[in-house]
Amino acid sequence: MSTTQAPVSAYLGEHLMELSIGTPPFKIYGIADTGSDLTWTQCVPCKSCYKQLNPMFDPIKSSSYKNISCDSNLCHLLDTGVCSPEKQCNYTYAYGDGSSTQGVLAQETVTFTSTTGASVPLKGIVFGCGHNDSKQGFNDHEMGLIGLGGGPASLISQMGSSFGAKMFSQCLVPFQTDVSVSSRMSFGRGSKVSGSGVVSTPLVTKEDKTPYFVTLLGISVGNRYLHYDGSSENVEKGNMFLDSGTPPTILPTQLYDRVVAEVKNQVAMKPVVDDPDLGTLLCYRTKNNLPGPMLTAHFEGADVKLETFQTFVSPKDSVFCLGFANSSSNVGIYGNFIQSNYLIGFDLEAKVVSFKPTDCTKNS
Repeated sequence: MSTTQAPVSAYLGEHLMELSIGTPPFKIYGIADTGSDLTWTQCVPCKSCYKQLNPMFDPIKSSSYKNISCDSNLCHLLDTGVCSPEKQCNYTYAYGDGSSTQGVLAQETVTFTSTTGASVPLKGIVFGCGHNDSKQGFNDHEMGLIGLGGGPASLISQMGSSFGAKMFSQCLVPFQTDVSVSSRMSFGRGSKVSGSGVVSTPLVTKEDKTPYFVTLLGISVGNRYLHYDGSSENVEKGNMFLDSGTPPTILPTQLYDRVVAEVKNQVAMKPVVDDPDLGTLLCYRTKNNLPGPMLTAHFEGADVKLETFQTFVSPKDSVFCLGFANSSSNVGIYGNFIQSNYLIGFDLEAKVVSFKPTDCTKNS
């Protein structure tokens, strides 16, 4: 059985997914983002764009490119679709880090590759042709973003059951991996995560359809269990979402503070306190990553064990920092550092997320 796939590689805190758009197919490398919906790429002509190394997509050179008119229902797939004087559907899309893209919504053929090497085209996919993109938040390897969230405009929602089932899986390589090593994102029937070592947790449906919400009961540092809310009360369902587009794992301040205190307690070294580059991060001076402690994310029905290469990252030579941040929100974000080296399956029919420990560098 052939499975539809796309290669994904790690670069500077994000994972870049390779897709082809247009006719003839034009390769783009966009941030693989399960936390947002719109797929977009920088397009010619670009009024105000960030610098990118590869050529930009030129709609004029594609025979399958089609602008979306204001009157079309497709213009309202995004809340921000507005009408231009030329009756084109313009969009603005902003992200949590303050970066944004503006341009026109259009339809195009997106081409994947199957495990047999065959091209797998999907026609009429709505995407954003970015003509005005913020300089902050993007680097020159990124040609845009691939929206893999659960909202109506996302690539996953538009794909629907085209590949036999509404499901997909990812295997993100750790960031110290050579940029030439890629893993695969798989879509449809062949992407189910199964076998020994798999644990699964329910997806929680909320009003906001974009994020993939799950329920985190607590976190263990070594053998010390820390309850999500600091009590033995039941936690709110859907208190965390998985976001491949956010590097750190973001916890409510009260849980973050307890995790940091417990890590400090269990690590014999003294934390770095005199380096303004590191801000408030918990960091240690060490040539190699820390030997411990092991953390465990206790999701409803699924304990996900985390090695130090998933929880500690090196922002500069001989320094390793806990890849967590805090937030005043009571909903946490399960970031991409700790998703690495897990085959993670999103089954949107059974409404579960499954985790399987996997060496993603060998998942090509």
